[in-house]
Amino acid sequence: MQNKGVPEKNLYIDKQSGKDFERPKYKKMVRRLKTGDLLYILSIDRLGRNYREIQEQWRILTREKGVDICVLDMPLLDTRNGKDLMGTFIADLVLQILSFVAQNERENIRKRQAEGIAAAKAKGVKFGRPPRLVPDNFYTIRKDWRDKK
Repeated sequence: MQNKGVPEKNLYIDKQSGKDFERPKYKKMVRRLKTGDLLYILSIDRLGRNYREIQEQWRILTREKGVDICVLDMPLLDTRNGKDLMGTFIADLVLQILSFVAQNERENIRKRQAEGIAAAKAKGVKFGRPPRLVPDNFYTIRKDWRDKK
């Protein structure tokens, strides 16, 4: 983004999964975008990983808000170019394919993760924190501590 001249104050980085668009930084960015702005996205799967929601957000950003979008790793997804019917058709087609791939990859990751967890449980692996052992006289000790004894 620095190579594109994007100022630090205009970078929005979510630490959450792209499974949906309920991400604080994403929402903040969308609120601040205005007609004529240019949104750089590294890759379409960084925007989201849900086919239908990616399509919807793309429509909101480009048509309702009037924002141009440039997906850096896919030059065909640059709304500044090809604003004619053919260019729009190609961009829409590429967006649909990449949205499908992003969601499919997310589903595959979840499936592999579930398989790994099931295999580990079958081997007797315990997940989560171990239970804390509390001594029988815990509440007496706690009361004494609170009473400064």
